[in-house]
Order: sequence, then C-alpha cells, then structure tokens
Amino acid sequence: MASFKTLDDLGDITGKRVLVRVDLNVPVKDGKVTDATRIERVAPTITELADKGAKVVLLAHFGRPKGGPEAEFSLSIVRPEVEAVLDRPVHFAEDCIGDKAAAAVAELKDGGIVLLENTRFHKGEEKNDPEFVKALAANGDIFVNDAFSAAHRAHASTEGLAHLMPAYAGRTMQAELEALEKGLGNPSRPVVAIVGQQALASLGSDYQQEVDLQAVFQDLGDYVQTIVSPAQARHVIDRAMRIAAAERTVTCVIVPNDIQLQKAVPSPPRSHGNNYSSVGHAIPHPAPTDEELSHAAGVLNAGRRVAVLVGAGGLRATDELIQVCETLGAGAAKALLGKAALPDDLPWVTGSIGLLGSKPSWELMQECDTLLMVGTTFPYAEFLPRDGQARAVQIDVAPRNVGMRYPTEVNLIGDSAETLRRLLPLLRRKEDRAWQEKICRNVETWWKELEAKAMQSAEPINPQRVFWELSPRLPDGVILCGDSGSHTNWYARDVRMRRGMMASLSGKLASMGSGVPYAIAAKMAYPERPVLAMVGDGAMQMNGNAELLTVKQYWKRWKDPRFVVMVLVNHDLNQVTWEQRVLAGDPKFAEAQDVIDFPYSAYGEMLGFKGLRVDRPEDIGVAWEQALAADRPVVIEFITDPSVPPLPPHITVEQAKAYIGALVKADPDAWDIVKQSTKQLLATVD
Repeated sequence: MASFKTLDDLGDITGKRVLVRVDLNVPVKDGKVTDATRIERVAPTITELADKGAKVVLLAHFGRPKGGPEAEFSLSIVRPEVEAVLDRPVHFAEDCIGDKAAAAVAELKDGGIVLLENTRFHKGEEKNDPEFVKALAANGDIFVNDAFSAAHRAHASTEGLAHLMPAYAGRTMQAELEALEKGLGNPSRPVVAIVGQQALASLGSDYQQEVDLQAVFQDLGDYVQTIVSPAQARHVIDRAMRIAAAERTVTCVIVPNDIQLQKAVPSPPRSHGNNYSSVGHAIPHPAPTDEELSHAAGVLNAGRRVAVLVGAGGLRATDELIQVCETLGAGAAKALLGKAALPDDLPWVTGSIGLLGSKPSWELMQECDTLLMVGTTFPYAEFLPRDGQARAVQIDVAPRNVGMRYPTEVNLIGDSAETLRRLLPLLRRKEDRAWQEKICRNVETWWKELEAKAMQSAEPINPQRVFWELSPRLPDGVILCGDSGSHTNWYARDVRMRRGMMASLSGKLASMGSGVPYAIAAKMAYPERPVLAMVGDGAMQMNGNAELLTVKQYWKRWKDPRFVVMVLVNHDLNQVTWEQRVLAGDPKFAEAQDVIDFPYSAYGEMLGFKGLRVDRPEDIGVAWEQALAADRPVVIEFITDPSVPPLPPHITVEQAKAYIGALVKADPDAWDIVKQSTKQLLATVD
C-alpha cells in the first residue's frame, strides 16, 4: 500500500484553515440524531486539530438530496449532536462554498470549529466537478480526510480536494488504512468479494432475485460464508480477509439485506458460540531444504542441454532467471502469462511456447535433456519434452502444481526468486556453450522469419504486420492487455518484451472480452503508465464498446492519459474459425462466425477520444506513433485479412489432414486461405 501522511506530519498549524472531510451521515428521527457513532469516531481528529490552534472547517454530506437545498437534509440538524460530542462550540454556515461559507470561515478564531452545509446540495459534489472543487478549496489551506466510510466515492470533497491541497489522513482514516496495510500488505492478487442477498426470511421461497449464492461462489472461493447475525460479521470478515491475503486466493462473504440494516456489533457477547477475532494475517514462507536444493543442482549440473520454461510465477525473478540460464548455458521459453518474465532481447530467449508459440521453443523442448520449470502450469504436454526424454526440476509456491504436467525428479516449493537465489551458488557454469549457441542461432533465424511473414501482402492488411510494427514503438513501462482471438497469436510471437513492461490476458480460461476490462484495471492500478488493449472485433462488440464508457468517465483523472484500444477488424470470430479448420476439419460456418461491421474509431471520437482507422499497410507505423503519443485515449482499428493462417510451430499429420479437409469442404474463404498459407510457408527462412 502506498505511504500516506497523517496528522503527525502537519507541523505548526496555528491559524491555518484546515478542511476536514468527516462522515456525518447519521440516522435521524424527529429531528434528532439516534446514533452518534460516526460523530464519535471523527471527534479525536477534530479536537486534536482545534487544540493545535487550527481553524477547523468541517465538510460532510447528509442523506441523498437531489443536487439542491432540502431542509430535511440540512446539516444544521446534526450540528447540536456534533457540539455535544465535542463538548465545545461548533458554528454553522448555510452553504459549503461562496460568500456564506467564506464569511463563516473568516470569523473563526484559532481553535474554532465551523460545520459547512451539506456538500450534496451542489451537483458538482458527486460529479467531482473541478470548479466546485476549487470553490471548496478556497476555504482552506490544508485538507484532512477522516471519512473512511465515504472514501470509496470519487467526489469533490473526498477525492478532488486531495489533488489541489496538501492532503493528510485523519486519525480514523489512519487507523483504517493501517489495518488494511496489516491485513493486505503482502498479498499477490487476493480478492474478498462482499455480495448482497435477499432477506433471510425470504430465502427458500423462490423470491425475486433470490439466488443460491453459496452454490454460485463455492467453486470460485476457498472460503464462502453467509452472515446470519451481526455478531457473526466481525469474525467472518476477519477470516475472509485473512484467508484471501495469506493464501492469495478468493473468498466471499454474503450479507443478506435484513442483516445489512441491523446495528453493528463491534464486540460479540461473551457467551458460548461466539468468537473474538482480529485483523492481520500470517504469510506462509515455504522454502526447500538444503538437501532438496542440492538434489536439484545435481540434476541441472548433470544436464548437457538444459531448457527453462517460465510462467507467471517467474515474473518477479527476472534477474535470477537470467543468471541461471547464463550459468547453465540454457535456453528459456515462456508460457503466455510469463511473457514479461524475461526480455526478448536476450539471444537465448525463445519466446512463447505452444500453439501460439515459436519454432525455437518447439525445438528447445524437442532436443533438451534437462528441464527446469519455474512458476508455470503450462497445460499442453505435447509441446514439452517426450515422456522420459528429460530429467526435470520444478519450482512453484504451491505443492499442488508440481509434477502434474511433466514427470519431475525434484520439486522445490517456495518463492521463485528466493529459491533461485539459493540454488545459484550450487550450480556449475557450463564451459561448453554449443547448446546455447545453437539456441541463439535458432532465435535469430526465427525473428527474421517473423519479419518476412509480417511483410507479406494481404487483403488489405496482414495482421502480423500490425504487431511487428507496434513492437519497436512500444513506450517504456507500457502495460499490454490481450484478449482471446487470432490476434493473440501475433501478440505472443511478434511483440518483443523489454524490461519494465507488464503484460497479461485471460490465460487459463482463455475468455473473450478480457482485453478492455484488463486494460482499465491496469490503468486504475498504474495511472502513471501507458496501457494498450489488444482486442478483436468480436470481443469489442461483446463488451469492449460498452467499457469505453468507463474509460470516458475516468480518463481525465489518470496522470498519463495514454490509453490505446487496438481493434483488429477481420469480421470473423477468427480464432474459433481456425480451430474448426485445423482441429476438427470443418469449414468456416459463416452464420455463426461472421462479425458485423462497426465504426470503432468513429465511436471513439464520439466519446471524445482520438480515433484512427488504418486500411493500408504503409500507414501502420505512423498510425501507431500517433496513437502512442496522443494526449487522450485512442481507439485505433486495423482492417486485416482473416485468411492469414496462425500456423503453429509444428504441424502434425492429423492437423494437416483436417486443414486440407476443411478446404475441400467448400470453405467460403478456401482460395484466399491457400494463397495466404503459401505466402507464409514461402517466407520461412532455411
């Protein structure tokens, strides 16, 4: 979690106007506050600031007014209770901006407190309108946020002010953030899903929107519980957070509607059947024994032709992987989710493996006598060495993952980087580099073949060339987000990863529609980095077009505005079409596979983005340069040829028969496919 400043960092604030965002959205009945818990929680921050001589200006929302003053939602109703809890005078201003607010703040003495009127009386609050933010900021010198319960809203008084003023966390906010840091400080992609449910009393009656959520989430989460009593909430939430963080997994807490409306129970009754839980978790640190490491080193040292296969579990072990490969004279192939684990400018990195992989990766696995697998569950055994061909060592943090794809002689359970660091001193440098030199020659030839294939003509654009031209133009630190389609082949093969880049896609499930949502998530997590989504027209119509509205809502808040959505337009669910041809021997079924036309770039322009449409190969490079230098999001569409075949690195007899069979069965694109297949085969470098 990023560091944050607290009241301890303020220094001398005597006479300073401090805008304090608090949560005063309390329950009221007959004009009186019925539960002052939220006021009591922010009281320490307010009194501390006042005692230090600050002029304390309170900002809050109350209820849900419709963008204008409504008497029932005036914070003047809450002011007496705030005054009672603080046990000191609290002045009130009839507006939160403008002359009335300014006059109330100006009249404050050092240590005085004023409560401004409901921020939601202005539409600019919920819209996070920049002008409204400036009007709020005019009444303060410093911003303190102590409204943790409202921090999920990107409103003017919660998010906007933090960009205009020195910002600090109040004591309540500090405590919550520190608890989150304690509970979630070290996990890798844990998820706690808190979902609603119909009222307990309605369950089992086939009520409207009633779903058996326990069954729905059981296969997804390692801990799925329904809260049936407020006293149960504390330990269920604590345990869900603990399990998710410690085991890097998904947990789910289901909260029925009637339970949500009951009062919280901070401490359950001290009686039989209740539990007292705590926040925080213990991170497991599995590590192989010295004996296991020695055994693994013996296997690797004995090998004459060592191959390394790295997956997503090796993404944080780049330096260690390089040292191991250099020591052992090895070549390294990458599973698709591990594409960013090793930079492709290393001459012995063979690139991706599998149907979407490279010829050097295929040759590496066919000829090796020793295999080191690092953080991978790559599923396709036919692309690994033949059974019994190689001695194997596997490194993985999860015992369940080892020995399930290829027979392993030694399994090392632990973090990839840490395990490799301990293994390295036990490895002997191989003086005979003939094996690695052969790998380097294969890789060099492969890159030449890819360029030759990418530059072959097509109608109108060869999709390979789109990615070949993109690769050298990618900015440093870019995050690449792929989808599932024929374009995934070209991403896997033609894009050269460099150090500092990140990349992901839907690996295990290979689900369409992941590209744009992944890219949005990446941009939210890393707003300072450029992000590129690579999507086919099928996935773009499935959900990508709709998700562009999310981009429109948030992009102006991103530090780096570069957000590019590339749409490969071939009017075909192309990957499935090719799978039907090669794996099943079926011709294209146009009724199910055709994708209608859509003006993607024009749609982007309608949303205020930059739109680019490219249908000539000579325009590809310039278009990429414009897209990657834009000052706003970009939708760039390339009109490509669906008949360019994504040929695997090794074609089996069965695949060849199926392919030919599909063409003779009146495939509507048969002639175009023959032409493009011939061009691709002739582009192979001997």
